[in-house]
Amino acid sequence: MIFSPTSQVIIQGITEPLGMTYAPLMKTYGTHIIAGVSPGYGGSTVADIPIYDMVEQIPTIARGISTTVICTHPYAALDAALEAIRAGIRQIILISQGIPPLDMVHLVRQAEATETLVVGPNGPGVIVPGQLLLGIHPPDFYMPGNVGLITRNGPLTYEIARTLTRAGIGQSIGVSIGCDAIVGSTFPQWLQILEEDDQTEAIVLVGEIGGDSEERAAHYISEAIDKPVVAYIAGHTAPRNRRIGHAGAIIESKTFDFGPDIGTAESKVAAFKRAGVPVAERPSQIPDLVHKLLKRSPSKLQAS
Repeated sequence: MIFSPTSQVIIQGITEPLGMTYAPLMKTYGTHIIAGVSPGYGGSTVADIPIYDMVEQIPTIARGISTTVICTHPYAALDAALEAIRAGIRQIILISQGIPPLDMVHLVRQAEATETLVVGPNGPGVIVPGQLLLGIHPPDFYMPGNVGLITRNGPLTYEIARTLTRAGIGQSIGVSIGCDAIVGSTFPQWLQILEEDDQTEAIVLVGEIGGDSEERAAHYISEAIDKPVVAYIAGHTAPRNRRIGHAGAIIESKTFDFGPDIGTAESKVAAFKRAGVPVAERPSQIPDLVHKLLKRSPSKLQAS
């Protein structure tokens, strides 16, 4: 896994409400937080975490900090992320929501040029159950195990993690790629990460209406993923041509690759079925589908 208990982590925007609230929780969960960054607050602390005005002032920066969790105001998030990239940090977790789209376009280009993984924005981040928390996932909903969970929707991530846990199915990781119009990492990127992860034996992918990311993920699964995948699509009853919360995009598009109904729940379900991926009609069906694919008893999916 690209994240581990030994990963050195900083929190940018640690004195913002999100940072003040979740930095202590991340630390308590076992995340190795070595510093916070918040201009004007250098020399103070949050939960005994030392705060610096700039990333470059952190004494251990040259030793290879791997990850930053960004909790800044959305209009400050781009500067924070670019500062982290300049310092050599190559894993960025963007919790902030409402980052201007042009800022995200600029950040995605910089991330591609520097091989930086960006998770988010407008998502709960990443959790490796029992090891570390990089964001705002509710840890009690998760348990260590072998199923990788990747989603677009934060609250659905929690609901399905809890559903899996109640069924005795532990998770190797929980990731929400984010709900804003432009996000850093994609479903195919995370599918490949989990395909190569020795701790992950199966993948649960949770999508929603809007955009074409699920259709592209289905195509990628059929071409490049050998591990079993279960899918679930939220938003079957949402009306067309309206913005529906986290669904983000208007449900009408004519992307030439996938046909005129791209973005609808029907289009996404059909794409996964063409790729041979079983699709749950509701979250409660996911554990049974995982069990059937792995042909294992629930106890074998729990942490040893």
